[in-house]
Amino acid sequence: MAIKQAAVLMLADGSVFHGYGFGATGTAVGEVVFNTGMTGYQEVLTDPSYNGQIVTFTCPEVGNTGVNPEDEESDRPQVRGMVVRNVTHTPSSWRSRQSLPDYLKAHHILGITGIDTRALTRKLRSLGAMNGALSTEILDPAALHAHIAAAPSMQGQNLACQVTTPRIYEWQDPTPAVWEFCPDLGGDRPPEDPLHVVAFDFGVKRNILRRLASYGCRITVVPADTPAELVLDMEPDGIFLSNGPGDPAAVEVAIATTRQLVSAQKPMFGICLGHQILGLTLGGTTYKLKFGHRGLNQPAQNQRGDRRVEITSQNHGFALSGDAIADPEVAITHINLNDHTVAGLEHRSLPIFSVQYHPEASPGPHDADYLFARFVADMRAYRHQQYAKNAPTAV
Repeated sequence: MAIKQAAVLMLADGSVFHGYGFGATGTAVGEVVFNTGMTGYQEVLTDPSYNGQIVTFTCPEVGNTGVNPEDEESDRPQVRGMVVRNVTHTPSSWRSRQSLPDYLKAHHILGITGIDTRALTRKLRSLGAMNGALSTEILDPAALHAHIAAAPSMQGQNLACQVTTPRIYEWQDPTPAVWEFCPDLGGDRPPEDPLHVVAFDFGVKRNILRRLASYGCRITVVPADTPAELVLDMEPDGIFLSNGPGDPAAVEVAIATTRQLVSAQKPMFGICLGHQILGLTLGGTTYKLKFGHRGLNQPAQNQRGDRRVEITSQNHGFALSGDAIADPEVAITHINLNDHTVAGLEHRSLPIFSVQYHPEASPGPHDADYLFARFVADMRAYRHQQYAKNAPTAV
């Protein structure tokens, strides 16, 4: 039997949790947060929105189904570290290609197991998410605390620039047929003339791109700092603003670019960080939540019509302040029922909307997949308007 490696997790408030290391060895520093999802650990690990964070999983057993290439949301794990109550070294799933500990070791990511994750989660709920350090080599709390003290706060960090693509590329792969839960996607769209979406990559998840492709879109993914002029030169039918990590107010270039793109009056859809950037563009402000929303069962209520409640997947540590949006042309469309934070907005006269949750799921429920259909409908209407505007006048 392999000898267990001692490991320690220390929080900025001085709390120390002793356990055993798995995955890589060394020291990692980041913001310690918790995720309440009972499934989807691989999607969480590879979601770029978790860049800069040490993620605690409240589910007591993690790693049972191993890892596989199909469930990755980016090309590698994005977290700084992983905290679990118990980790499985021998997975049981026909889809598994590797154990979770081996996967983390191959990508140089630290994990700690054998600690009381309930106590850790209660502390983070009470005191808020905070910086911490995870180590298999520095077990002295005083020495480890020096690393925490030197780490920057999440507030003020522009992490989108660290996870964005370095180049423009085309995405064409839809949701695999065996996963598809909405077989009538696309309707009567002409396959030879797909809608063109320019997607800003602030840390985009692959499943967002798959959903857009499944709805009949041709997708051009661009870096976070791409100028508005270049985007408009591509003549897209719509513009997508992706999810991503860090403080939205720090992504200043993207905010300025989005402001220019709003003036172009093209259809626009934002998710998570993209929602916050759009809100900042439209006159709002953002603030840091105490411990954030990270899980698969967050209730978001539509403020219109039948006021339907959607069960949503969420992952964000900042929120948009509804009180700061004074523009009467901007409406709040969804509210998080747990804490009444803004979960969606739209422009009343332009085809622009956004949500603070993840309609693409992966992991999570599919309640909000209709938002992709709404974006497609906006783009089709915009294209028809352009055709009508540019059509020659009959003599």
